[in-house]
Amino acid sequence: MDVVSLSRWQFALTTLYHWLFVPLTLGMGWFVAYMQTRYYQTHDEAWRKMSKFWGKLFLINFAIGVVTGIVQEFQFGMNWSEYSRYVGDVIGAPLAIETLLAFFLESTFLGIWIFGENKIPEKVHLAAIWLAAIGSNLSALFVLLVNGFMQAPPANSFVTNPTTGRLELVNFFALAGNIKGWVLFWHTISDGLAMAAFLILAVSAYHLVRKQNVEIFKRSFNLAALVGLVAGVLIFLGGHTMGQYMKEVQPMKMAALEAIWETEQPASFSLITIGDLTGKQEVWSLRIPYAMSFLACNNFSCEVQGVNDLQAEAVQKYGPGDYIPLMVVTYWTFRIMMAFGFLMIGATAFLVWVNTRIDIAKAKWMKWVPWLLILPYLANASGWILTEMGRQPWIVYGLLRVQDAISPNLTVGDLWISLVGFSILYISIGIAMVYLMRKYAIAGPDAAMHESVDVAPTLVGLQD
Repeated sequence: MDVVSLSRWQFALTTLYHWLFVPLTLGMGWFVAYMQTRYYQTHDEAWRKMSKFWGKLFLINFAIGVVTGIVQEFQFGMNWSEYSRYVGDVIGAPLAIETLLAFFLESTFLGIWIFGENKIPEKVHLAAIWLAAIGSNLSALFVLLVNGFMQAPPANSFVTNPTTGRLELVNFFALAGNIKGWVLFWHTISDGLAMAAFLILAVSAYHLVRKQNVEIFKRSFNLAALVGLVAGVLIFLGGHTMGQYMKEVQPMKMAALEAIWETEQPASFSLITIGDLTGKQEVWSLRIPYAMSFLACNNFSCEVQGVNDLQAEAVQKYGPGDYIPLMVVTYWTFRIMMAFGFLMIGATAFLVWVNTRIDIAKAKWMKWVPWLLILPYLANASGWILTEMGRQPWIVYGLLRVQDAISPNLTVGDLWISLVGFSILYISIGIAMVYLMRKYAIAGPDAAMHESVDVAPTLVGLQD
């Protein structure tokens, strides 16, 4: 492999691994805050046990997520310094805000929530967990505004310095109001709620099958099923909105994920397409006429540009080069994401419906519910692979190509050492995380009430 490929693999590894934890943190914060609120409203001890138990799992995930996220920040300078030099004056402000929110707002108020019970007024203690949940989601917003800029840079938000060739931010509000970033935020927050809901469903089902703390886990299960269904629908609507906006700002990605080689009006939706070994020529396909036009434009006569026409336009605009993403990846990750997304909606709809008709604690099929936890993780990973690989060869769409963003003087040897090192480190962290999550999930709420939070020292250390 060359330097560019190894750098891409390294960033993909760290990003995907980090993103295993981020959505769960975003979603679990809201669940724990709601449970804490219900306890202070009712003083029902069951709600307190729920907030303690799910809060412990939330904190373990949060701590690991912060640690893995730090590595990404360093890679901007280590592997992608030309990217940082070119776009740093634009993305520096939102990333600085994100850091302040993540390390000051989230960590500070989580510390108050962990150690402050019975030491500070109830309202202050309750406010702490809500502020931590809000802070984590605002933190995600500013990261996604940066990603939105990379996907679809608003023309009125920056200028190019004629002397240095670097981008300079001239309108922060244009950057902050970028539609792409906000649609990504909608999609991501919904995904976080869904991932948290499926974790709660899985752990609750485990305990219900064993008749442990039935009342607590029934409440958790019912709440998670309802939130999971609503979140699943919101994910679908957000994805549909994202697809329609994609047609306007990233038409090549739209054509690639549907394997539309030639411009079509009306455009058909591919049920299955088989390409050749290059991934850029169709061998056989089965399509639904008119369907893609409706999905892209809400009418049945919309034109959808094809990959070949868009490639010719890109060559004319940007110069010689291959502007077509790896279509086998974009095509199948889109379908994997959609398949698991619909399974999530179907599963939660069934659980909400069946919960009104039977006692779920007595259902024999409940032993299979924990396996549903894999659905949001697979949907989430495939969705982000589609999002990032679908804009190739651009790192900042239409402005900076990936091969031009690499740090100079990197060697293949340097990258192999760091790639292997990161892989070993992340595998070790992953094993520790699975061990801790499994240990405390199985231990149950009674253990959470009587044990100190083992991840608290880690959080304090991160804050320092």
